[in-house]
Amino acid sequence: MDGNGRWAKKRFLPRVAGHKQGVEALRRTVKACLDAGIGVLSVFAFSSENWARPPEEVSGLMELMALALSREVAGLHQQGVQIHFPGDTSSLSKRVVEGQRKAVELTAGNTALVLNVCFNYGGRWDVCQAAARAQAQGEVITEQAIAQRLALAHVPDPDLFIRTGGEMRVSNFLIWQMAYAEMYFSDVLWPDFGAKELSLALGAFRQRERRFGLISEQLDATAAPDVKAGT
Repeated sequence: MDGNGRWAKKRFLPRVAGHKQGVEALRRTVKACLDAGIGVLSVFAFSSENWARPPEEVSGLMELMALALSREVAGLHQQGVQIHFPGDTSSLSKRVVEGQRKAVELTAGNTALVLNVCFNYGGRWDVCQAAARAQAQGEVITEQAIAQRLALAHVPDPDLFIRTGGEMRVSNFLIWQMAYAEMYFSDVLWPDFGAKELSLALGAFRQRERRFGLISEQLDATAAPDVKAGT
């Protein structure tokens, strides 16, 4: 969800104002995913590298997460959204951790959409913690052993990766899980993202031929993964 700071700067506002508007964009995108029948939406809300940002911005992001937990969860629950917060909670405040725990418990039975809000998350951290857990449990380090212990092991690997704001890199997001994800880069800043932009991304996705190591002649169209499996 890139471009919040630039969105604010263009309007001579503090960066945190862009992050607040980003919450509105997430609300719109969740609704658009529900309308489109998308099964999984995973968003990169705060990376493990974001701690290096100016202290006032980090504090603002932490406060924004706490506020979002108190204001947004009930509405998401009513829409049938199941919420998860993949990431390292060891550096988060008790207020945020407790809010996340309550949100997960409240929405655990919902099935309309799985929303993964990756907070204090990093792809390299995810692989390392999965390998460490496997080793601690006496397992041989294999792809399966790691995959079963990743922070997003509860959902399929993503079909479609969308990055807003004109940047063309993955920035340590889901680096294991995105081995076969289709990439879509949008110039739209995240606070302006919504149903129209999601529809454009889905349209581009549907034009891609996903071979998963095979050649075109081997593909069975009826067995090809559908975008509704996740995004």
